[in-house]
Amino acid sequence: MRSPGYAIRSSRLPLALFGIILAGLLLASGIHMGFIILLTRLELSDFVKVNIPILYWTLIAAGTTALISQLTKSAYERPLKQLAQAARQVANGDFSVYVPPVHPADKQDYLDEMILDFNKMVAELGSIETLKTDFFSNVSHEIKTPLAVINNSATLLNDGTLTPGQAEHAQTILRSARRLADLIGNILRLNKLEQQTIRPVPKTYDLCQQLAECALLFESRWEEKGIEFEAGIEDAATIEADESLLELVWNNLLSNAVKFTEPGGTVTLRQTSTANTVEVSVSDTGCGMAQETINHIFDKFYQGDTSHSTEGNGLGLALVLRILHLCGGSISVDSEVGHGSTFTVQIPIRSEQQ
Repeated sequence: MRSPGYAIRSSRLPLALFGIILAGLLLASGIHMGFIILLTRLELSDFVKVNIPILYWTLIAAGTTALISQLTKSAYERPLKQLAQAARQVANGDFSVYVPPVHPADKQDYLDEMILDFNKMVAELGSIETLKTDFFSNVSHEIKTPLAVINNSATLLNDGTLTPGQAEHAQTILRSARRLADLIGNILRLNKLEQQTIRPVPKTYDLCQQLAECALLFESRWEEKGIEFEAGIEDAATIEADESLLELVWNNLLSNAVKFTEPGGTVTLRQTSTANTVEVSVSDTGCGMAQETINHIFDKFYQGDTSHSTEGNGLGLALVLRILHLCGGSISVDSEVGHGSTFTVQIPIRSEQQ
């Protein structure tokens, strides 16, 4: 923090350096006068007498420009580049960055003041992010118990003794309770992933078998909507990864594909392998997305298609992205409005944790 006893300098050019540059230019002027006198005494052509001073001052100008450029780079360019890099880190969610001031406390100027204010801003943002994360975590934990009571009570009510109208209301309560339970579960998982309290535990397993099992979980849903499901995967693909975390990835992608595909459409699951990576793609023939939506679909609580907002909570893809980052993988999106979407995941065959 800046000490109140120190004044901020209004100039970044030290007086001694200013004196050196001034003395250098005066010396150059004196040498110039010497050149003029010497050239006057020598019997040289007018061309030489004119161009030698021009060449001399060209060299002086080039040297002075190089000196000022170097001073500007050290005084402004390097600190500003460092500040820009720190700003990019903050934009990506890293609030642990710190930019050191350029000068000691008793010699700080306005650039140092800007850096100190930036560090203070980052510290405040970090505190707000921590408070928000703790709030979500604590509230989510507190909601779990009464939600379990609501879910159990609705299940007990729907035992076949209710009238059709009452049974429908009980089912509505049950569906809403399950949606809220999913939301709380996703919040807690995402919070743990962001706080790095969940670490990937790699093990060797067959990815193709996992993909097939995940796809079968949605069989009743695609049959209910009349969706055609196509799969093109290898017989086996052995990888080293956290099986439980990747299961969340496939379930979220398949769930979205089924959700956004209209009845009569097609959902396609494909998997291929190379020497070092496995690629899995999930495609649908749904409504597709505009570029503006694609830019934000991995943001928490963002839902581009509000017509399906009652079927999700906007955390699934944020969870997918965080898991893939932890596992050393990546995800890309190819989509066009009215022509469906394709999510492509690439993960290393051997875990980076090993």
